[in-house]
Amino acid sequence: MFETLRRLWRHRWLDERDTRRAIDPELVQRLTRRVRASEQRHTGEIRLCIEASLPNSYLLRSGTLSQITRQRALTMFGKLRVWDTEHNNGVLIYLLLAERAIELIADRGLNRHVTPEQWQATVQRMGAAFAAGDFETGLTQALEEVSAMLVQHFPAAEGERLHNQLPDTPVLR
Repeated sequence: MFETLRRLWRHRWLDERDTRRAIDPELVQRLTRRVRASEQRHTGEIRLCIEASLPNSYLLRSGTLSQITRQRALTMFGKLRVWDTEHNNGVLIYLLLAERAIELIADRGLNRHVTPEQWQATVQRMGAAFAAGDFETGLTQALEEVSAMLVQHFPAAEGERLHNQLPDTPVLR
C-alpha cells in the first residue's frame, strides 16, 4: 500500500512541462535530425517517446513497476503506429522520466534477429546516462545502438529511395 501511494505521488508530481524542461526544443531538434539521419541508412523506423509520468490507470494496476512500464511502452508502440511499417521493423525507444525507466519495443521483423538478451544489454548501457539525468547522451546512445541493429538486418539498398513512414520528431508527454 505504501509503495503504491509513493508511486502515485511521484507520478502525479510530474507532467508534460517536466518533460519539456528535460527535453528542451533544441534537444528535440537534435534528436529529430539524428532519427532522420539514421533512417537514411536502413529501412526501419524509429520513434522516441518521452513521458513524464504514467496515467493513473497504469499506476493502479497490479504488478511490478517494470511490468507496468513495459505495458505502457507497448500501448504507446500501438498508439504511435510503430507496428505499421512495411517490413515490420519499427522500434520504439520509450523513456519514463518519473522512474528513469527505459523500454525498447521492436516489431516482429527486427525481433526475429535480435534476442531479448541483446535488447536488455542495450537498455543497461543506456541506464547509466538516464540515472544521471543525462537524457541526451542516453537517447543518442539508444539511437546509435538501435540504428546499428537496423543497418545490420535491414540495410538500405544502394540508390534506394526511402520514404519516411512515421514522424521523426520525438513524442513528449
